[in-house]
Amino acid sequence: MKIVFLDRATVPPQTVLRQPALAHEWTEYPSTRPTEVVERIRDADIVIVNKVKLPADVLAQASRLRLVAVAATGTDNVDLAACHARGIVVSNIRNYATHTVPEHTFALIFALRRSICAYRDAVRAGRWQEAGQFCFFDHPIRDLAGSTLGVIGDGALGQSVAHIGRALGMRVLMSGHKGRQGQGRLYTPFEETLRQADILTLHCPLNAHTRGMISTPEFAQMAQKPLLINTARGGLVDESAVGAALDAGHISGAAFDVTSVEPPPHNHPFMPLLARPNFILTPHVAWASSEAIQTLADQLIDNVDAFLNGKPANQVHPKAM
Repeated sequence: MKIVFLDRATVPPQTVLRQPALAHEWTEYPSTRPTEVVERIRDADIVIVNKVKLPADVLAQASRLRLVAVAATGTDNVDLAACHARGIVVSNIRNYATHTVPEHTFALIFALRRSICAYRDAVRAGRWQEAGQFCFFDHPIRDLAGSTLGVIGDGALGQSVAHIGRALGMRVLMSGHKGRQGQGRLYTPFEETLRQADILTLHCPLNAHTRGMISTPEFAQMAQKPLLINTARGGLVDESAVGAALDAGHISGAAFDVTSVEPPPHNHPFMPLLARPNFILTPHVAWASSEAIQTLADQLIDNVDAFLNGKPANQVHPKAM
């Protein structure tokens, strides 16, 4: 049984990654370029992957492949339909980030809502001494209590974010992605959430229904000039429209932990925004607390062991797209 991990460096070296219980041959690579994938998985029975793409034409050249174990929750880098057609099981990681992602989400919300980065930079630049008094008021500071939090996505992460929001005294609106219908009376329609939210946070998978779901028309509907927070997937938002939305005052700030291409190239539309006091970009680390990553690593090998024992766990099917 040959197991190949294509991008081991996406899991920190200090994380304990135990070996599967049954006899196997283990090969791992720190990273894998697109041109290297075919050769590295050609004879593999099991492929472990985090962000390396496995399209249909690549999968077709791995005749022995029986399991793709994704070391993440999102599976948009794997052609699920092609896997299904070839009898390849796909598994993912679930419910491991229900503390780390919501905590990072609120770290970004607090930083923007209270202008933490802006005040830090001002103090560094000598503004406090220049003010000549015990404080200064160059940047807005707003409470979270009493404000409206719009949560797009009702999975474990979205529900956890909503729970924290309620504990902070926020009014929480839960919504599905644009176009989703029939969620029931406990949910607010997508368009209404855009209009009412003071803070809008995204917790959706990236798929055909959610890709680009927030762009110029959606920004124009944001009557409360909300903060926009994205710790989910970069492709959920039209990144080229974010700067214009900030300039037009459709949103009062934005914080992203993800981009559609990672790392973003130097000409990415977010790069000119980095100097703004109301824009934050973190390098896809919302998921990356030590505790969460160890849980992920343990569950990853659990998924491999379950498959080897004939009882696949955490299977992802094409209909999930």
